[in-house]
Amino acid sequence: MALISLKSLGVTMSAPLFSNLDLIIGAGDRLGIVAANGRGKSTLLRCLAGELDATSGDITRTRGLRVGHVEQSVPDALLDRSFHQVVADALPPEQLGSELWRVDVVLDSLDVPEDMRDRPMRALSGGWQRLALISRVWVTDPDVLLLDEPTNHLDLARISQLETWLNALPRDVPVIIASHDRAFLDTTTNRTLFLRPEESPVFSLPYSRARQALDEVDASTARRFERDMKVAQQLRRQAAKLNNIGINSGSDLLTVKTKQLRERAERLEDAAVAAHRERSAGAIRLANRGTHAKVLITLDDPAVETPDGTLLFRTGKRHICQGDRIVLLGRNGVGKSRFIAMIRAAIAEPGSEESVKVTPSTVLGYSDQALSGIGADATPLAMVSRRFEIGEQRAHSLLAGAGVAIEMQEKRIAALSGGQRSRLMLLVLRLLNPNFYLLD
Repeated sequence: MALISLKSLGVTMSAPLFSNLDLIIGAGDRLGIVAANGRGKSTLLRCLAGELDATSGDITRTRGLRVGHVEQSVPDALLDRSFHQVVADALPPEQLGSELWRVDVVLDSLDVPEDMRDRPMRALSGGWQRLALISRVWVTDPDVLLLDEPTNHLDLARISQLETWLNALPRDVPVIIASHDRAFLDTTTNRTLFLRPEESPVFSLPYSRARQALDEVDASTARRFERDMKVAQQLRRQAAKLNNIGINSGSDLLTVKTKQLRERAERLEDAAVAAHRERSAGAIRLANRGTHAKVLITLDDPAVETPDGTLLFRTGKRHICQGDRIVLLGRNGVGKSRFIAMIRAAIAEPGSEESVKVTPSTVLGYSDQALSGIGADATPLAMVSRRFEIGEQRAHSLLAGAGVAIEMQEKRIAALSGGQRSRLMLLVLRLLNPNFYLLD
């Protein structure tokens, strides 16, 4: 049974994100949506949820269908509410008294600890915030579940838990997932949509097998296109020879034959379909202004604590030196972001952290999980050109090289996809030209 049907659906924002999309979503579907950053995954989810009107085509939903949409970011209005309140607030007011038990059932199913449920969202790690958003939608008992980058900020254990939870959902509930996490898609989906501007192929396969099938289709299309173009060239060469002979001999028959050959060549060229070529988002090489100091940060066993003083861990005595590439691994909520915040504070105000010593020549490049360093209201073009005092032409070039298309450069930063905002933040860090990076 079709719950959602798409007919010739398309969305254009200066350039087409996708077009002529035909898709039927039925009971039991586990659909993965795959595309590069800024190519329409979140836009399609918003169309499916009824939050955005498509440029062309139609969406048909069964009467009374409840669609649950888990977005990528936490709305500011929820940050000061507790985990439990955020989920409970999703219930209709008339159900708060009689149906509040459903909140605990959902939180139990996702193994949310009791002490975590009373913490404000602002104090939670990105991974726990992600689970709060999923819980908030699932408690409403949707008929269709839409997940936008659900594994963002989750540690490996939580990703595995989310996979188990999704696979245990009632099989008649369709789940549609937009994600770059290939392993996650392989585990949780049985169909894959490759979103493209012209034609978006759908395969009844999980990601890896669908990717292989798509590569075979693209290769076949490329071979057919090359063959058709070669035949068209041969026809045009034959037409040119006959045309010369016809002119010299004055033969009307050869003139007609020449016209027929050219028309055949034109029909072949018009019908030939070139293989899809994925546009590169561009490479961003982070800069390093350098320093004569070998050691940039000295850690004298600082204690990383929660805001209420609970010890999370101690670092031991360590040095962070030029050329180091350090990854912080740990479960959600164990203090990775708190540790980064401690180092950032020590660089911003030398001496503020007694057990963190900073070399004076250290220049920080910092990005948090929320990408707050680029704001939301300015346009990418205005932000880059004004902040770094460079001309618009240079700013256009830098943004395009970082994967922010020309047509998106004068839209609000809030309108960019999550991946595009991340690339914009990396471009800003590169232009700051620091010698020490903190990336959360």
